[in-house]
Amino acid sequence: MNRSRPSPTRALARQALVCLSCALLTAAAATGQESILALELSFSNPGARSMGFGGAFVALADDATAAFANPAGLVQLTRPEISAEGRAWSYSTPYTLGGRVEGQPSGFGIDDTAGLRIAESEDTVSDLSFLSVVYPQGRWAIAAYRHQLASFEFSGATQGLFGSEGARILRFEDQRDVFDIDVASHAVSGAYRLSDWFSLGLTIVFFDARMSSVAENFHIDEPTLEAFFGEISYLPERMSISERFTIDDGNFGGSVGFLWSLSERWKLGGFHRLGAEIDMNVEIVSGPALEPRFPAGTILADQPVAPMTLPDVSGLGLAYRSGGGRLTLAAEWDRVEYSDLFAAFDQQDLQRVIADGDEIHLGAEYVARRARPVLAVRLGGWLDPDHEIRYLGENPVIRALRLPGDDELHLAAGLGLVFAKAQIDLGVDLSDRVDSVSISTVYAF
Repeated sequence: MNRSRPSPTRALARQALVCLSCALLTAAAATGQESILALELSFSNPGARSMGFGGAFVALADDATAAFANPAGLVQLTRPEISAEGRAWSYSTPYTLGGRVEGQPSGFGIDDTAGLRIAESEDTVSDLSFLSVVYPQGRWAIAAYRHQLASFEFSGATQGLFGSEGARILRFEDQRDVFDIDVASHAVSGAYRLSDWFSLGLTIVFFDARMSSVAENFHIDEPTLEAFFGEISYLPERMSISERFTIDDGNFGGSVGFLWSLSERWKLGGFHRLGAEIDMNVEIVSGPALEPRFPAGTILADQPVAPMTLPDVSGLGLAYRSGGGRLTLAAEWDRVEYSDLFAAFDQQDLQRVIADGDEIHLGAEYVARRARPVLAVRLGGWLDPDHEIRYLGENPVIRALRLPGDDELHLAAGLGLVFAKAQIDLGVDLSDRVDSVSISTVYAF
């Protein structure tokens, strides 16, 4: 039987949507450590109305949220508008709590599971997720907005990750992780109507990113058989190493869009958004129990690492509106280029790959025009394809922490009240991992 020893992975959690966690993985590999962290980035369109449509809004783009969804749609507005949205996210993020990475359990203490034990991090955050102002004038329109691309928190800890080496039982170091991310985009948009049926839009975006990720590794509480097979207490004197990844940076991106009125009832819209590179830093500090020994608090590394790259996103949508405008149907396809995240690294050395994702969005709206105020009812849904990191190597611990991903089906619904100069919308988006609630308003003056 072997005493607790440093894990070859230094890792804990499975990511929900991998955008930033990919960059953290590769950065950690570059410093000789590895940290697998959770993150949820949303590439869906802002606004409770769009949420009720299941995010299928690029071919509609007929309110102030068009500044993000498709700037070409801004010329559809006839009066200046202000839009604001508040959104709350409830995350259930699965991660590997412990269990067996290989071999059969001994049956002692918490080494009693053939396979892995899975837990979930339950976290809820809320924010002012979108704010925009639009000023149309004839054949052109301009807008400015702020959009919350990510607002996410995660916390978790391992308790007993076991393996085998011949007849010996190995226990890899337990770890606590705390993760907080905030990514906002600030942008100006412009649109021009080339003809009665075709318009173009352009957006310049500044991404502002803040992140703190702390991972601490711990030995068992004491060198006894009971402690080896028991839960640990995360004693400060038993910490071997601490890793902190931080981001406090910004950079520019942009987007272009078009809107084509095929007829009075049919519209076609599309966009392409450019991501940005965001600088990241890592600090690794020794703890009292690090082997080989260093004075506790020794800074082993404090340096920039390869940047995070926000993915490019492209989309194409089609919308139908019935005569009188009572029924609206919309569909949208979005391509998220998650593979951009590995652009700065050699995938063969990292032995990890990630596939680009194709999102499918569908939605419908029925408007009761005789009601006062006018009432709109919406239903929608969208498919978020599996885009987990794939590990191609032989390390059993990394494989254990790389839980297989699944396609995620989101179901959405919404209500809207339309007044003479204002509109209030409520939307919900439900899935296994993320539930979202949105309330937004648009005021025309």
